[in-house]
Amino acid sequence: MPSLKSGEMRTADVARHVGCSVQQVRNLERDGVLPPVTRTATGYRIYTEVHLHSARAYRALAAGVGPVEAKKITRAFHQVPIAQALALLDTAHARLDAERAALRQAEEAAQAISSEPIEDVHASDSMSVCELAAALGVRPSTLRHWHAEALVIPDRDSVRGTRRYTPAQVRDARIVHQLRKAGYRITPLRALMPQLRRTRRSQDVVAALAARDASITARSRALLDGATALSAVLSIHSQTV
Repeated sequence: MPSLKSGEMRTADVARHVGCSVQQVRNLERDGVLPPVTRTATGYRIYTEVHLHSARAYRALAAGVGPVEAKKITRAFHQVPIAQALALLDTAHARLDAERAALRQAEEAAQAISSEPIEDVHASDSMSVCELAAALGVRPSTLRHWHAEALVIPDRDSVRGTRRYTPAQVRDARIVHQLRKAGYRITPLRALMPQLRRTRRSQDVVAALAARDASITARSRALLDGATALSAVLSIHSQTV
């Protein structure tokens, strides 16, 4: 029976070692994520270490950057010059670094925003959609979208019916703006903001940012694992040149 020890493996062996199905291994081969395989006289596939490391690289990268980009990166290590393949991996790391930098900025901004006093305010302190959009550096349509998603709910002018944002609502908008910049999606924000409006607890924002931090860290670790497997792929390719 082919195994890691013999250096040759069946489809089922690769699937077991990687933690996926036999069909997934075949799909990865079909998509070029695994290099071409040889077959026995009876038509059975014969996989080797390079296929195993390639499958492991894809699985790790998929957790870090998603399956589409993971396929693109892993495939490149079999098909294009090494500099081009490494550039794709560098881009993935750079994108995570940018997300982490945005997260740090959001943490600092959320801390400052949450400590701002919002008592003793007057109707004249409210802002229109255009005024708030200009202050945040977003389009008025963005604020309207946040309203539709119940992220930031403004008051309505009693005469003209236009949106007016009180200082408390401006604060909500600033928090949403920073969380969106940090990479937070609409769905988790939709669950967070009503609770934040009810309690005004800065701990809720801190917890949301901490969850984002944990997600980025997990994806960064996945990229590291993927890079380790790709390094093994490169070593095997260099021995066959």
